Amino acid sequence: MAATTASYPGKEYLLAQAKDLIKFINASPSPFHAVDTVRNMLKAAKFEKLSEREDWSGKLKPNGRYYFTRNESTIVAFAVGGKYKPGNGVSIVAAHTDSPCLKVKPISKKSKEKYLQVGVQLYGGGIWHTWFDRDLGVAGRVVVKKKDGGFGHHLIRIDEPILRIPTLAIHLDRGTSNNFTFNNETQLLPILATASKVLNGNDLTKAKDYSNNIDPPHHPVFIERLASELGVKPESIGDFELCLYDVHPSVLGGIANEFIFSSRLDNLCMSYCAVEGFLASLGSSTRCPLSDEEGIRMISLFDNEEIGSRSAYGADSALMEYMLRRIHADGKPAAFEESVAKSFLVSADMAHAVHPNYSDKHEANHRPYLHKGTVIKFDANQRYATTAVTSALLKEVARIENVPLQEFVVRNDTSCGSTIGPLLSSRLGLRTIDIGNPQLSMHSIRETAGSDDVGHAVTLLKCFFERFTELDAQLSID
Repeated sequence: MAATTASYPGKEYLLAQAKDLIKFINASPSPFHAVDTVRNMLKAAKFEKLSEREDWSGKLKPNGRYYFTRNESTIVAFAVGGKYKPGNGVSIVAAHTDSPCLKVKPISKKSKEKYLQVGVQLYGGGIWHTWFDRDLGVAGRVVVKKKDGGFGHHLIRIDEPILRIPTLAIHLDRGTSNNFTFNNETQLLPILATASKVLNGNDLTKAKDYSNNIDPPHHPVFIERLASELGVKPESIGDFELCLYDVHPSVLGGIANEFIFSSRLDNLCMSYCAVEGFLASLGSSTRCPLSDEEGIRMISLFDNEEIGSRSAYGADSALMEYMLRRIHADGKPAAFEESVAKSFLVSADMAHAVHPNYSDKHEANHRPYLHKGTVIKFDANQRYATTAVTSALLKEVARIENVPLQEFVVRNDTSCGSTIGPLLSSRLGLRTIDIGNPQLSMHSIRETAGSDDVGHAVTLLKCFFERFTELDAQLSID
């Protein structure tokens, strides 16, 4: 394989990437907002929107740039090489847009002890005690009835602390400082308001109902606030999907700005790195411009990874297969199957950095550190899909470009998480590697990552797109 190495970008580049990630996360409080943020980045890069409802025959051209969304919470973008022929390989980086959170229940109206409360569902495996005493807003999408009888999709974000889950005073439970336990249904319940302040002393049942139900499913004051944010009438709101989120923005921290303190680093960090690396590989200064590319470059950002990916827009759906078949539909018979054998998937999801206070939780020889580069994740039981072949190829990319990499396996006495890599690998037969940037406090409402590692991952993924076709031609392993 190639023997030359490149000089690595400097501190200014790494800091700039960290700051851009922070902007990306702050703009993306829900999967719907994350997809919208990515869509705007793609539009700025001259990508053309496709619809899954339409025929793609004859639409996809060499050097073309395309994207489509499903459910407005999953987005796929791809660029067709200038020398592409049906049956050639696809280089893919996949990540996910969702994070553990609390979601508003379909019937959320609750009242107790003269407080108005909002019923919530647990989404994913969050560290739920970190949600207490945080300033919580809501974000997501609202379906609004139009005057002509149709329905429209609207993003909404109330970036104010309208909700809060207060802890119990230590005087009323002396053991709470040593053993903080709570019931997820009855005690992880946010407060919206006091009844007297909202209703001016009127009985709760006299509040206006915008749902035409005998017993309204949501507090009318909550519906009114949603309608006010959207500039519509309360009665025009058909339904909604809303996430609670910490309104405190993502920030740089540490004495040398070495940390990123943020919600949703898992997995908006790797989503950002995927998009940024992908777009950078299409730039004018790239080592392999799109006009010289024989394959297709692609990013796929899925929803619902945190709950197993089993949805119509998750990685365990038929979305990826259908899309790849459509790309090759104008080619020869078996072009899809030939392409899959030539393709390569980088599954990009955050990894566990070694914790200074719990270092014994890591296997002694596999302790990823912040600022030391992206982590390759291995598991003999295929909870991660990395193989020696896929690892070797990415290591060669990193070596050529002088990008740092680390390796991780979980201890034998500890259970291992998983991600979308094994799902897509087994469903499609793709060669796959699982990677991710190291972080602390994974699944907390506030997580921690290293500021340098954002630039590390962006550079790694950019170079993967640039180098894949060249390096894959040098592999003699089926």
